[in-house]
Amino acid sequence: MHSITPLTQVKTLEGCDLADALSLIADADQPLIFKGLCNDWPLVQAGLVSASSAADYLRQFYQGIPVSACYLEPSQQGRVFYNPEQNGFNYQGGKIDFNQLLDRLFALNNQAEVPTYYMGSTEINHWFPGLAQHNSLPMPGISPLTSVWLGNQSRIAAHYDFPQNLACNAVGHRTFTLFPPEQIANLYPGPMEFAPGGQDVSMVDFAAPDFARFPKFAEALKHAQLAELEPGDVLFIPSMWWHHVEALDAFNVLVSHWWRDTPAYLGRPNNALSMAVLSLRSLPKAQRQAWKAIFDYYIFEHDEVSQDHIQPEALKMLTKPLDELNARQIRADLLNKLKR
Repeated sequence: MHSITPLTQVKTLEGCDLADALSLIADADQPLIFKGLCNDWPLVQAGLVSASSAADYLRQFYQGIPVSACYLEPSQQGRVFYNPEQNGFNYQGGKIDFNQLLDRLFALNNQAEVPTYYMGSTEINHWFPGLAQHNSLPMPGISPLTSVWLGNQSRIAAHYDFPQNLACNAVGHRTFTLFPPEQIANLYPGPMEFAPGGQDVSMVDFAAPDFARFPKFAEALKHAQLAELEPGDVLFIPSMWWHHVEALDAFNVLVSHWWRDTPAYLGRPNNALSMAVLSLRSLPKAQRQAWKAIFDYYIFEHDEVSQDHIQPEALKMLTKPLDELNARQIRADLLNKLKR
């Protein structure tokens, strides 16, 4: 038997305004909670009156475009995950009118066994035009992707995202369990290209960890941080940090703000990972180690590498930081090579 010691709490900061928060996360490499940072949002205030008040507040911004949502049977206990064979998922997904989704959620109040309804990342301006005006975080110089997440009690398997995230807990209570990126091997990721939500997830059931099947998860827990969010709290999730998300109330709303620190023309790092799986993963180990040294030199440790032996005008793709013209040239060369 494994005894699970209490998890380290994410550092909580009180009395910060948005300017303080943005300054603090500029160089942060750890999660942070900004207590009550979005307390003044009308959505938060409506939720403090009642869940139905928050739902009615959201309804006024909905313009009729069906949203994507999923349904889980009560037996799944809110865990959005694979089916037992891992050839499908344990939920039914599809498009639904947002008002119908809310009606179904609030019709569950008197049921003994409650199914789960879950609306994942839904872009705020497309589906709820006007909602962001008073219910999002203005971030000067940054144009984040702002999305709404909504449902009743749910458990979202631990996963990572490339963008940074300011997650605003608007209605209900949420718990995040976060792990630094280097804990990946102890979290047992599942299939890369076939996962709930599209991002590979930890196969460990956090509600009932099977330490016989996933023994290294005990080590991951030693590095975990717990964020317990009340309405109005904002959680900063650094890029690439794994996070398991549990919505605790009969009605929960989260507003997330995703952004990246580099220009979009540089592409998504996931593309490089896919290319490496294609071209490097099946090589003999000695050759993989040789390529690891090359990647360390050009990619992972390049801050320590001098390029003084190369004329500046000859750097081209080695220019630091990479400019858009050279980025486009690399992309064009790659596309041509892939056609051969």
